[in-house]
Amino acid sequence: MKLNNMITVVGAHAEGEVGRVITGGLLPPPGATMLDKLNSMENEMDWVRQMLLSDPRGSVNTSINYITPPCHPDADFGMIVMESDYYVHMSGSNLICTVTAALETGMVPMAEPFTKVVVDTPAGLVHVTAECENGKCRRISFDNIPSFVMHRDRIIDVPGFGSRRVDVSYGGMIYVIAEAAEFGFSLHPSEARDLVEIGEILKKAAAEQLPSVHPEIPEIHTVNQTQFAGPVEVANGVKTSKNAVIVSPGRLDRCPCGTGSSARLALLHARGEISVGEKFVHRSILDTKFECQILDTTQVGHSDAVKPQIKGRAWLTGISQYGVDPEDPFPTGYRLADTWFK
Repeated sequence: MKLNNMITVVGAHAEGEVGRVITGGLLPPPGATMLDKLNSMENEMDWVRQMLLSDPRGSVNTSINYITPPCHPDADFGMIVMESDYYVHMSGSNLICTVTAALETGMVPMAEPFTKVVVDTPAGLVHVTAECENGKCRRISFDNIPSFVMHRDRIIDVPGFGSRRVDVSYGGMIYVIAEAAEFGFSLHPSEARDLVEIGEILKKAAAEQLPSVHPEIPEIHTVNQTQFAGPVEVANGVKTSKNAVIVSPGRLDRCPCGTGSSARLALLHARGEISVGEKFVHRSILDTKFECQILDTTQVGHSDAVKPQIKGRAWLTGISQYGVDPEDPFPTGYRLADTWFK
């Protein structure tokens, strides 16, 4: 067997969402900041994303995370997140997978009962506490970057649906958030295909009609994903809600979504529906859960913002080595619309 570009990948999922982690075989991209490293990765090393995420080595329901040396002196390591269509600046489920893989494989020393690490991301520093027992991460809690509402109660024209009210909120990625019931959804798994199709239409409409640029990081400048939000209910004295996030080019996030939960917390706080320190449980299409709360308020540019904390868990699924046979006709993979939708 001869394989070029051999890369070691640790498989993991966070509450159902697959987030594989590169742990070896790849030199870090150049850059003075993590944003520089992300840009270098996208412009000079995009073959990595194509090879590991496209068929026949990857799949549409997978993300890839690359552990790099940090750029910030206070960080323990850096993280670059690669999704099917994008390099994203921050992802909560991918962070949970990456920290779990780094600790459970020994890349970063584990301390029990708690290990504290700081992850350098293109969106900023993220402080993480891992609850550890017998060599395993039992839970990951991270203090996410400040999150805020960018557009509130806006009416846009959605092809096939006419005028619809939406919000746009940032939690590490930019989300258009719509009430699921207004599009006829109850967020049941049987609706998955329709959620994806309509979610992509909604995202495109919001991106065109509601320009959204981060006031401090201009490279973050468009709606990334759609979040369909279920009603807020109270269970055992704690507010809870279901949601479904659509990841381009067309699939459902299997977990409650960390950056999506942060964006939702910012919106709920702006509406006066949740307070600092109040517990909130966000549930996924699979009914997996993230425990969330707002730690504090702050400002981002001229916008009121919140500091979210998200708690969840990841499980490792295996270790693989991927490469390319010199005679392989698909060294960077391929996509077919039966699963990739475009």
